[in-house]
Amino acid sequence: MWFWMRKVSILLSATATGAVLCTVIAARAEEVVQLDELSVETQGQGTPKSYGAVVGVIGHAPPAYAGGQVGSRSRLGLLGNRNSFDQPYSQTSFTDQLIRDQQAHTLQDVINNDPAVRTNVPPSSGIQGFLIRGFPYFAQDIAFNGLYGVSDAFNPAIEPIERVEVLHGPGTLLTGIPLFGNIGGMINLIPKRALDVPLTRVTQGYISNAQSYTAVDLSRRYGPSNEWGLRFNGAYQFGRTPIDLQQMEFGVAALALDYRGENLRLSADLGYQKTDLNAAFRTRTVSPGFPIPRAPDLRINPQQSWEYHDSDNKSVALRAEYDLTDALTLYAAYGHSQFYQVYFGATLTIFNALGDYREPINYLPYISNADTAEAGLRGQFDTGPVRHEFGIAATGLWYDQSQITYPVGPTIVSNIYAPVTAPPRSAIGQTRAMPPTTARINQSVAVADTLSILDGNVQLTVGGRWQGITVRSLDSRTGATTGIADSGAFSPGAGLVVKPWEKLSLYANYSEGLTDPSVPATAVNANQAFGAVRSDQIEAGAKYDFGSLGLGFAAYDLQQPFGFLDSTNRFRIDGTQRNRGLEVTAFGEPVTGIRVVGGVSLIDGRLLKTQGGQFNGNVAIGVPAVQLNLYGEYDLPWLAPGLTVTGRVIYTAAQYYDQANRQTIPDWATLDLGLRYKTILQDRPVTWQANVLNVTGNNYWATTGRGLLAPGAPRTILISASVDF
Repeated sequence: MWFWMRKVSILLSATATGAVLCTVIAARAEEVVQLDELSVETQGQGTPKSYGAVVGVIGHAPPAYAGGQVGSRSRLGLLGNRNSFDQPYSQTSFTDQLIRDQQAHTLQDVINNDPAVRTNVPPSSGIQGFLIRGFPYFAQDIAFNGLYGVSDAFNPAIEPIERVEVLHGPGTLLTGIPLFGNIGGMINLIPKRALDVPLTRVTQGYISNAQSYTAVDLSRRYGPSNEWGLRFNGAYQFGRTPIDLQQMEFGVAALALDYRGENLRLSADLGYQKTDLNAAFRTRTVSPGFPIPRAPDLRINPQQSWEYHDSDNKSVALRAEYDLTDALTLYAAYGHSQFYQVYFGATLTIFNALGDYREPINYLPYISNADTAEAGLRGQFDTGPVRHEFGIAATGLWYDQSQITYPVGPTIVSNIYAPVTAPPRSAIGQTRAMPPTTARINQSVAVADTLSILDGNVQLTVGGRWQGITVRSLDSRTGATTGIADSGAFSPGAGLVVKPWEKLSLYANYSEGLTDPSVPATAVNANQAFGAVRSDQIEAGAKYDFGSLGLGFAAYDLQQPFGFLDSTNRFRIDGTQRNRGLEVTAFGEPVTGIRVVGGVSLIDGRLLKTQGGQFNGNVAIGVPAVQLNLYGEYDLPWLAPGLTVTGRVIYTAAQYYDQANRQTIPDWATLDLGLRYKTILQDRPVTWQANVLNVTGNNYWATTGRGLLAPGAPRTILISASVDF
């Protein structure tokens, strides 16, 4: 709602907590003033419930912490929304404001703010993949509003997303086992919802070397109490990337609908995205017996110009919540996705210290279909002095995929510093009619309860989840079952929070999970079904809320059976990997006009129980001893009101490539710098931004995770302007 006065205009808007946010805008657009939140008691169908009551996940994301870059609350699966400082877990929720202020275009751009996470794939590959606490995390395991199997299987778009929640450590008790059951952590994407104030935002941008970017964000609410909401996000990106030979075309369209009634809340998310990428980067493998060559100029592309990676994804997610009473909420959700991808190219194998490589060209079509569902009950009650906040949930994921490899022509031999140009080749095969090669069912039933005493200063969460996994491998020609693996287990979990005083939280947790090994597509046994294996974590930590600055400390011991590609290119599970680590994180606005987010992660990853004991005690592949991420913003009102300078430093220590610890890559660091200017033109908020990533143009190998070598990202320039109507 706008209020006009002679010199200023005042905008009042409701936040997710029901408070009113007041913004004062000078008539001459000389200054924008953000006033404190006003506590306003309101009632009606359009008003979200207080966070002191039972809260579902439909509606606005919880309010941001000081500085606006990190959420003050995040979602803990069947336990619902919880205050970040009252959780017995290490979790960060990155906001839409941070995404926009950093001009993030991929999920990796957002995750680069988290010191516990590293990418395990090259940039401009059309694929997203991570290492959380040193363990692989695949894009197929990313949740969309708590549902697995809905978002794009390899590269989910960031434009429709309001929050990116990153949980460190296994989230099995909270959300169930994802597609492959990775234990290092969990990423949950929270979709945007219609705002209480109408919004039409148009963004036009440029990305080096010659990419144009256009995005639209439209938000409206309808009805007497704003109970009906519509949010549309669309984006289109096209042009040459900073990497030689590459050209990318990307598009996404996402429609979010919601209804906020007195007791009933509904939401529907429909999405479509498509990516066409020529000369897509791939990971490299390295033969044993020689030092890994230094990283080449990151602009050099060893892939051929006629190689490509094309994909598209269609998805729908439905969710309903009904308040049976003020203290009891019933909910259900369903999601479906259809994903299609074809990759025409190769993973390079470097076979000497000079950087010579072999590139066996393959045509790899990939199709997947997923159905996922969740139902549960969330509530609270008291037993004497003990407050109970409980959750009961059942989940299911039905997933099948088709994946076949067709060799195309002879192997190309070249060099990473001076790649040759090979004659074009043609892809073959009818991809969309392929029968499934793998089918799996993940199902679980869980119950958890948080018991609170002493006004919430002591909170104990206990629970467990029964999980069942069925994986079938199928003949690629006939669809007949060629192998089956059934796994089932009860995975307990517990967490404790003790607050000696109001601002300090001490916590600990124990969790177990099932890990379903993922076989790389390049392995000779790519379609082999492996049974799930048990993993576990013990963690303890502390959190301190200064009001404008949040600090976190975590120490953990995380163990998981590990798998790798052997010398015959066969994937096998052989041994145990134990990662012990310390994490220190910070976020907020400690001084007015100065905002920070980031921290440091120290990891000691070791191999245990290896075959014959030959690698026992060695450092785990792709686990650096130190990871540091620090992003900061500094407002410059004395120079120009609305002007902000930004910067980010990312550092990663050296990593081993092989289990014998004979091949390594050196440590690396990058520097990002930027400027942002926000003002009002003709009564419209306008934002101009310019960012340079990897300012110094450092050439580096980013990771050896999973036994695959991935180059880093070259210097990249991003410029944009956005207008709110």
